[in-house]
Amino acid sequence: MVKLNTPNSFLCTKKNYGDFILEFEVNVDPIMNSGVQVRSESLKDYQNGRVHGYQVEIDPSERAWSAGIYDEARRGWLNNLVRNEEGRKAFKNGVWNKFRIEAIGNSIRTWLNGVPCADLIDDLTPKGFIALQVHGIGDKKEKLGKKVMWKNIRIITKNLNRHRTPNNNEVFQYNYIPNFLTEREKAEGWKLLWDGKTTNGWRGAKLDDFPEVGWEIKDGVLTVLESGGAESRHGGDIVTVDKYGDFEFMVDFKITKGANSGIKYFVDPEINKGPGSAIGCEFQILDDKVHSDAKNGIKGNRTLASLYDLIPSLDKRFNGVGSWNRARIISKNNHVEHWLNGQLTVKYERNTQMWRALVAYSKYKKWKNFGEAKSGHFLLQDHGNTVSFRSIKIKEL
Repeated sequence: MVKLNTPNSFLCTKKNYGDFILEFEVNVDPIMNSGVQVRSESLKDYQNGRVHGYQVEIDPSERAWSAGIYDEARRGWLNNLVRNEEGRKAFKNGVWNKFRIEAIGNSIRTWLNGVPCADLIDDLTPKGFIALQVHGIGDKKEKLGKKVMWKNIRIITKNLNRHRTPNNNEVFQYNYIPNFLTEREKAEGWKLLWDGKTTNGWRGAKLDDFPEVGWEIKDGVLTVLESGGAESRHGGDIVTVDKYGDFEFMVDFKITKGANSGIKYFVDPEINKGPGSAIGCEFQILDDKVHSDAKNGIKGNRTLASLYDLIPSLDKRFNGVGSWNRARIISKNNHVEHWLNGQLTVKYERNTQMWRALVAYSKYKKWKNFGEAKSGHFLLQDHGNTVSFRSIKIKEL
């Protein structure tokens, strides 16, 4: 039962669980929010014992992310069901809802009322306690006294292969293991654009080889190093050796305070042989709170996850400076989308009258047919600030 001005509270198992299949039923007031923690921890040296770990969401709101997976007090949303419309329809208000969670190895999968919802691959926490959450509230008195109720809570920890649900790839798989492809991803055509160890597949945007300075590869992370904030003046931008047309592209990035960088696509390194960055459409990477460029441009079109200097980002969710964030770019038949941490931030159509009008009022107007190439290179920008990348992958469409 909810009490006013109280933080999140948890009823935890005494035992820790690694691999298991868990089922339970829940009935929650429609104005409430809750969840069930799995493989979770409370450690003295982590935020003074704050409960953290995987949470299977209970969300009766219009957002409808029930059975999605949230990383409580750590990375935020890992799978919010934005790519699973049937899963978002599975929760029913005012009745008992049945959840099933299969946590086996590095896989966590969920079902709600028999509908497949989340498929997560992650290895950050292999085991921990299970906990029922009562979400804290502040001054919203209409929630006072509302209830979250559970029943028929049961678990299996042995002979799991006999009881696990066959994997028929019904829902999108979210993989958070760095620089790693699952067997399913390989079968679907995904490939790593960076192997996590070498410079293979990349070169300087204005070089035949990889830059000798300005970039560092360490512990599975590719980092552009601080050099005073100048654009492409130290090691310089790097680009893929190969070109790509229609694609789905993903990369994890982490910025430092005040940092500026970008992910460019449909890049033609031959366009700009002079000073500055190579030319292409850009998914902006920026510390909006500190860097001055966030206030430049028009209506925020130079902020994080924007199409730089062309279209501002909307409804973005930033995990913060010093945390890993996931950028996703999709291009198919001239339709392009930017995503940040599971949220759509930009969508547009290339090679149209509207596109050319946007370009005509941007810094790109001097480049003939900007952004209209059928294919191009991917680029990671050296803007003189420390920014890190990992898990760079692509699926050609």
